[in-house]
Amino acid sequence: MICMLAAALGPLAQVLAITPALAALPAVPSTAAAPPADPHATEQWAPIPPVVRPAPETAPTPPPSDAIVLFGGKDLSEWVATDDAGPARWKVEGAVLTIVKSAGNIQTRRTFTDYQLHLEWRTPKGITGTGQARGNSGIFLGATGPRDAGYELQILDSFANPTYVNGQAGAVYKQHAPLANPARAPGAWQTYDIAWTAPRFAADGMLASPARVTALLNGVLVQNDFALAGETVYIGPPSYRPHGPLPIKLQAHRDPSPPISFRNIWIRPLP
Repeated sequence: MICMLAAALGPLAQVLAITPALAALPAVPSTAAAPPADPHATEQWAPIPPVVRPAPETAPTPPPSDAIVLFGGKDLSEWVATDDAGPARWKVEGAVLTIVKSAGNIQTRRTFTDYQLHLEWRTPKGITGTGQARGNSGIFLGATGPRDAGYELQILDSFANPTYVNGQAGAVYKQHAPLANPARAPGAWQTYDIAWTAPRFAADGMLASPARVTALLNGVLVQNDFALAGETVYIGPPSYRPHGPLPIKLQAHRDPSPPISFRNIWIRPLP
């Protein structure tokens, strides 16, 4: 998808200065019942989103003049390893960034609040595996801690690859299925264009307004101003805890399929 998100969503505001410090994340006591121990309890299998044929793959979308280029094909200077904040240890070759699964997740050095994000990703041609074990990764639109803590938009090979619908490409993982399945075949570049509004918290730590996301996959709207119920969790219901600006994280999922790749990642922080 090489259409601009602004064309689909309307004009976007001017870029803001980026807040450099990640706020502390104190735990919020919960009176909710204990979450179920079975991860299958939060899987949704129907209705199945309609398959939509996207526009043909084209050249990468150049960043606009006010964008911050997070990966332009040369190096990982804008990224760090999530586990120790050291240099990101994924592979850069031929202007393409490929996951090194043993190296763990990576996240941006900078933190963000509201933004427009463009990202292109590709599963290898001839990829093996089925369901969640085929081309699994994710974009954490705000990383709230180590490993897989944060708000995840799913990456998966969803071309003729059935799985639970709130776990396929374009899903807010375990929260909301995509409106359509416009996945291209393995070996082709897939494109996300995302508008993210971070949650707001009152002075006492209570949620003032939820996070919201609009996302296009290959030019097709898959999330339409969806209000998240909280951070992504694998087991049990999502919930919020207060925080400030957050980094963006890319997941090195440990599924056994060959690793996926990324290119042309840029962001426009918004007022």
